[in-house]
Amino acid sequence: MKMNASFICVKQAHFVNTDNIIFIETLECDFLNLEYYDSSEQDACLQLGDAIIEKIKENVSAEQEVVILCIGTDRATGDCLGPLVGNHLQNELHTIHVFGTLEHPIHALNLHETIEFIHNAHINPYIIAVDASLGIHEHIGLITLSSEALRPGKGVNKKLPAIGNLAITGIVNISGFPNSILLQSTRLHIVMVLANCIASALCYAFENSQIIDFPPYYELENQL
Repeated sequence: MKMNASFICVKQAHFVNTDNIIFIETLECDFLNLEYYDSSEQDACLQLGDAIIEKIKENVSAEQEVVILCIGTDRATGDCLGPLVGNHLQNELHTIHVFGTLEHPIHALNLHETIEFIHNAHINPYIIAVDASLGIHEHIGLITLSSEALRPGKGVNKKLPAIGNLAITGIVNISGFPNSILLQSTRLHIVMVLANCIASALCYAFENSQIIDFPPYYELENQL
């Protein structure tokens, strides 16, 4: 089921006990240009995939390279959604550049240099950013899609850059509680369901859209 809202209110990003864990906390008021997809529904992946196709058709030119940036770390259950998605995509998508996996996570310590590398190595990149998020109890398990950039670190002393032409988040837990409680109470099952749905939607979008004639991955690398 797809749900739309009208205004987004970003409260802050939370850092837990280690410096390389990022949570992007969003308040569940009204949302601007934000769409919701219920990962527990059977057709959620197809609905999200179709929406991603439409976003790319509207915004990506043939001269741009698509890059998927999966933010998070496997050191915390609640923050491993991005790397799980990255692992899936790395094995399935061979024409799209993917950054952020379980082996090589993208987190607070290397996010800035990763963004700099992407812009230096790729031609006018269109970046799809994927990360975990927090919300109200009723929205746990929902996926959000937005044409606005992710803003990790907003409201805290960490100055992390906004990233993404298209942002996909999975709501993994409730906002407003201490980080130690969030880490201990986030269910891996919820994170896995969200990650599988997001990864499947992205694979579906790029394997079935015929939007852009992407050159093989190795050809892109040889051109750098």
